[in-house]
Amino acid sequence: MSDDLVIDARITVPGSALSWSAARASGPGGQNVNKVSTKVELRLDLDAAELPGAVRLRLEQLAGQRLNQDGSIRVVSDVTRSQQRNLEDARARLQQLVLSATVVPKRRRPTKPSKGAVRRRLEGKSQRSEVKRGRGKVDSGDY
Repeated sequence: MSDDLVIDARITVPGSALSWSAARASGPGGQNVNKVSTKVELRLDLDAAELPGAVRLRLEQLAGQRLNQDGSIRVVSDVTRSQQRNLEDARARLQQLVLSATVVPKRRRPTKPSKGAVRRRLEGKSQRSEVKRGRGKVDSGDY
């Protein structure tokens, strides 16, 4: 595939890292489904993609089951009856996946509950404890 995939202003995936194939789509469609290979399978070779290290690591995590053992990401599209539109859809989905890998996740800042919240929680527990203690058996000497 010769067309480069532009992710953003800084990252472009070279066309040599992309390959695609077509197959027969499943589902209804009658004669068109039986005759025409409209389902598109787009593959991105991560070794040839020239992605920055951090982006590649996040992309491998985000890809999940789409990442196979030889290090390529597979995106499948069969949403339309046209092979060309399915190819465009697969390229757009791959572009969105790589773009989401460029976003650095925010670091979690650990927080503690406020003193008032802790106090209210403990008061509620002690009140509940008193209610449950009052449900116990009554001694005959308490009358």
